[in-house]
Amino acid sequence: MTIPNHQEILRAKVNLETSRIAWKELQRFFASGAAISVSSELDLVEVALQISEDNKVQVEQWLVSGQIGKVSDEQAKAWYEADADVWAVVVSPYVLVQAAD
Repeated sequence: MTIPNHQEILRAKVNLETSRIAWKELQRFFASGAAISVSSELDLVEVALQISEDNKVQVEQWLVSGQIGKVSDEQAKAWYEADADVWAVVVSPYVLVQAAD
């Protein structure tokens, strides 16, 4: 039997905390600037893991490339008007969100 390492345990924990939720339920996080958009090109769980592990190099690369960043007013409005669901996970003090397909 293989004993899971720290990253595997944390990844499983983050995965369990990820859920599909109506964007309208996350408005207070958007209003406070705590809603972070994650590109559909990225794995939401992996991004949450890297942020929680304080991997500054990887997070900076995603920020610079525009693959993560604060949810824009335009995106928030589009999700709100479409009554869209998003995938979300909390990595305090942020809520990471990704468009649900």
